Amino acid sequence: MPDLLGINHLTLATADLDRLVRYYTEFLGATLSFERAATPADPRIAIVDVGGADHLVLVETTTAPRTDRDPLDGAGWGLRLGTLDQLRAVHDRLANAGLPVGPIDTLPAQWTMTAEDPDGRPVDIRAHRPRPGAPA
Repeated sequence: MPDLLGINHLTLATADLDRLVRYYTEFLGATLSFERAATPADPRIAIVDVGGADHLVLVETTTAPRTDRDPLDGAGWGLRLGTLDQLRAVHDRLANAGLPVGPIDTLPAQWTMTAEDPDGRPVDIRAHRPRPGAPA
C-alpha cells in the first residue's frame, strides 16, 4: 500500500464565491488556480492553491455554510505558514482590514492564531517552531 503524502484538498461552501476567493488570495496569500462557471448540473467553483500541492475547493451554494467550531473549540482545520514573521504579517493584514482574528498563541511545536473567513468559518493559521538542533 502506498504511503499518504498529505491532504490534497479541502472543500468549503460559500454563498459568495468572489468574496471568499478574495479573502484567501488577498489576505492569506493563496493563488487562484482554476474557476468554473455554474452549469445546470453543477455549482460554480474556484480552486485556490494554498501551497505544497494543497488546495481549497470553494463551492458557491445557495445556503449559508456551517461555521461550527470543532470539539476542542478550534477551527478543526488549518493553514500553515513558514515563519513566525509571516504569521505576524498575516495577523496584522487581517487586523488592519478589520477582519476577525485572534491573538498569536505559542504552543510547544508551533505558533497559532484563529481567524474567521468572510462566511464566519474559523480557520487556524500556524507556523511551526524550529526544532532544537534542527538546521536553520
